[in-house]
Amino acid sequence: MSSLWTIVRKEWKLYFVTPAAYVVLALFAVIAGFFFYSMLAMYVMQSLGGGMFGQGSLDVNSQVLQPLFFDIGITLLFLLPMITMRTYSEELRSGTIELLKTSPVRRMEVVLGKFLATFGLLILLLIIAAGYVLIVVHYGKPDLGALWAAFLGLLLMGGSFLALGLLISSFTRNQIVAGVVTFALFLLLWVANWVTAYGSGTISGIFSYLSITSHFQNFTQGLIDVKDLIYYLSLIVGGLFLTARRMELAE
Repeated sequence: MSSLWTIVRKEWKLYFVTPAAYVVLALFAVIAGFFFYSMLAMYVMQSLGGGMFGQGSLDVNSQVLQPLFFDIGITLLFLLPMITMRTYSEELRSGTIELLKTSPVRRMEVVLGKFLATFGLLILLLIIAAGYVLIVVHYGKPDLGALWAAFLGLLLMGGSFLALGLLISSFTRNQIVAGVVTFALFLLLWVANWVTAYGSGTISGIFSYLSITSHFQNFTQGLIDVKDLIYYLSLIVGGLFLTARRMELAE
């Protein structure tokens, strides 16, 4: 266990001795802030105009927070590859991966250590997002249960992205290649349910299940479904397991 936390601390320090973590945090704060301002401004304009939905009745959850959480998810889709692309690629490029291979630390401990370090950055990003949401909580009195569910969904979705990003990074020495391929995979998972718009049957059902957004939508509505939890946990556990196997086969 001590080896695991040693790796977490090492990875955490590496993020903050380079501009990577600061750039990601700053970009997220600006982009999420822009989305928050846009959603809130639209909501205020609709309120002053008597409302455009429900004949004058406006719901802060559906009008502001649900779209905001989806936009935050899209932002994570773009930014998380910047976090995961160096996790193994830099080790492979610099040759320090050989030290990990010859150390007494188990492969799964290394994988978990890197994952937990990146997950810590994800939590920091969501803390920034929570700052914007708290403004709505203070003035708008939204459904708090739905907010907790939405943040749980963001944690699970972000964790899935990180686990898959670690796996892709373990296959290449080039950080740029790792980042591009990771982003492409995230984007495909995000739009997979588009197939259901022009198709039906088994194939359409498979793509709908693989879609990140299909499962995330329930969380934004305050619904926590077992099948959605299984989906995200399967991606996380599967991604970490395959990364550990990849590193074993690379020896």
